[in-house]
Amino acid sequence: MEHLERCEWFLRGTLVRAAVRRYLPWALVASMLGGSLLKELSPLPESYLSNKRNVLNVYFVKLAWAWTFCLLLPFIALTNYHLTGKAGLVLRRLSTLLVGTAIWYVCTSLFSNIEHYTGSCYHSPALEGIRKEYQSKQQCHREGGFWHGFDISGHSFLLTFCALMIVEEMSVLHEVKTDRSHYLHTAITSLVVALGFLTCVWVLMFLCTAVYFHNLSQKVFGTFFGLLSWYGTYGFWYLKSFSPGLPPQSCSLNSKQDSYKK
Repeated sequence: MEHLERCEWFLRGTLVRAAVRRYLPWALVASMLGGSLLKELSPLPESYLSNKRNVLNVYFVKLAWAWTFCLLLPFIALTNYHLTGKAGLVLRRLSTLLVGTAIWYVCTSLFSNIEHYTGSCYHSPALEGIRKEYQSKQQCHREGGFWHGFDISGHSFLLTFCALMIVEEMSVLHEVKTDRSHYLHTAITSLVVALGFLTCVWVLMFLCTAVYFHNLSQKVFGTFFGLLSWYGTYGFWYLKSFSPGLPPQSCSLNSKQDSYKK
């Protein structure tokens, strides 16, 4: 338990800072552009992380929203109830996960449709010979073909959105104070460490996507949708009274608004 508490203390001192919330979006954009430039001009040698079957990609990234949802749900419920003691407010804040689910579904469906309507089926990965008899990606792959369309990076979108959402929700830790005798101490400490680990995985895999996969335009669009989803919710809608609201904090709404304008 002591090691867990030390880890939680470290995360409180890093991910919970306002500066992290302010500069992480810019850091992700810079990483995406820098990694893409490196991929085009001086590709890195193949590695374990460049293999799509690596453990982090198969068991974490492909289930990124499920992991984020399942860890944020108890974290938001426990921390918000600890601070407010009001079940209604907790349920209201938990609706951010429903909003996030809707964003995930709409964006991934949009990306899939764009790839479908801009794509064609080919005989080989070199895009030789169009197989016009197959008009969908599923049919094309089922018959051994290779579908090529404008494939907006779902990884860039989802990892951006999930990392920024976790950091936003963890800002509540400025107000949450528990000691070892508190009945929620172990649960909150464990969730903080788990969410911190998850955020590190999302940022790492975002970097891997930047340097190994997709082309620049596909990653630009993916990252743009991730940033738009984050700012449209936490930077705009959640500041309104008719919304799920922001994590409870002692700072005023105006201070929160000002932090986004800087």
